[in-house]
Amino acid sequence: MADQGSTMTGSGFVRRSNPLDDILAEVGRALQVLGGSAQAGRPNPAGPLPLEGEHETLTPAEQRHAAGLMRVNHVGEVCAQALYRGQALFCRDAAIRDVLHQAAAEEVDHLVWCRERLDELNSRPSLLNPLWYLGSFSLGALASRAGIPRNLGFMAETERQVEQHLDGHLEQLPPQDTRSRRIVEQMRDDEVEHRTTAERHGAVPLPAPVKFAMRCMSKVMTTTAYRI
Repeated sequence: MADQGSTMTGSGFVRRSNPLDDILAEVGRALQVLGGSAQAGRPNPAGPLPLEGEHETLTPAEQRHAAGLMRVNHVGEVCAQALYRGQALFCRDAAIRDVLHQAAAEEVDHLVWCRERLDELNSRPSLLNPLWYLGSFSLGALASRAGIPRNLGFMAETERQVEQHLDGHLEQLPPQDTRSRRIVEQMRDDEVEHRTTAERHGAVPLPAPVKFAMRCMSKVMTTTAYRI
């Protein structure tokens, strides 16, 4: 099997890809994610926009709260996209890279759905998204150096904490905000699948201090992203 960054030529020789090409590809992906040009591969689970007069009725306070929660979710997807691509960048196992890239592709769907819902709520993404992306990508690259079992363990623990976070949002969203709720429910189902996939491929539990640090970082991100 060729190492990461290698490809097989027609003559059977392994050719190393140019590291600069990998860096440029990641910069291009980051610009797509941060610029809002990424495209979803699946339809929005909220369905088509309702006709005039059929939209759920939210008070101004409920609309602001729903927008804050969906902005947090959008930031979470920015972080997930960066995290998984960082984890894949230095992973030498092609099968595990595929697992990470598949999860990242589904996180793009979440990213787009959250952005669309923010637009519907007359709101915007977090102004700090470039910072979140850079920090998460760096963290993912660091996790990839810890070996495949812990790299996957980091993925599984991330998704476990995201599941809990999304369950909390389903309790907080206004009951009549069915569009946001459908998006969050699909996101949660996908995160469960990502976690179980990581576990099936050999994820190991992370040390308790690492889990605690992840929760602390998540708390800082969600508190800040709700407003900024």
